[in-house]
Amino acid sequence: MNYNIRGENIEVTEAIRDYVEKKVGKLERYFDTTPTSDVHVNLRVYNDEQRIEVTIPMTNLLLRAEESHTDLYAAIDLVVDKLERQIRKYKTKVNRKFRQKGAPKYAFAEMEKEAKKLREDDDDNIEIVKTKRFNLKPMDSEEAVLQMDLLGHNFFVFTNSETGDTNVVYRRKDGRYGLIEPNS
Repeated sequence: MNYNIRGENIEVTEAIRDYVEKKVGKLERYFDTTPTSDVHVNLRVYNDEQRIEVTIPMTNLLLRAEESHTDLYAAIDLVVDKLERQIRKYKTKVNRKFRQKGAPKYAFAEMEKEAKKLREDDDDNIEIVKTKRFNLKPMDSEEAVLQMDLLGHNFFVFTNSETGDTNVVYRRKDGRYGLIEPNS
């Protein structure tokens, strides 16, 4: 695996780089052959919070995890645990699917080839249990955020009074707000 380690508000020292490569490298045991994919690691420090994001794009599969902690090394351990859970989950799905078809048990390398089919199969299991209908009131994004907060929701759909487009405001994990607009 090729490591791309970046730091925001932190200098990526050799010790940090070695620790990340050692911990993320343990994920290779889940593969028959060592993956040739890149590993993108973003380290950020804001006040007392250390945040790490790891993204591993592979053929038909994207492994991604994000974790925050006051200790950077603890955050690295937690994010690797999340990635291991993701890999085990997908591996279990693939093996279960092959067992149901009566085929021999396949290794995780085969899962990468079948991941796309699994996602399509999962789409068949989606069940909508509730439908809401409401009128979209024209408003600006600030008013939409206020409405969202009043309702206690994490997102709010509205018609942008300036553009006439349907927009969505949402609360981000960091407590700030985001706006989703269609391309014009």
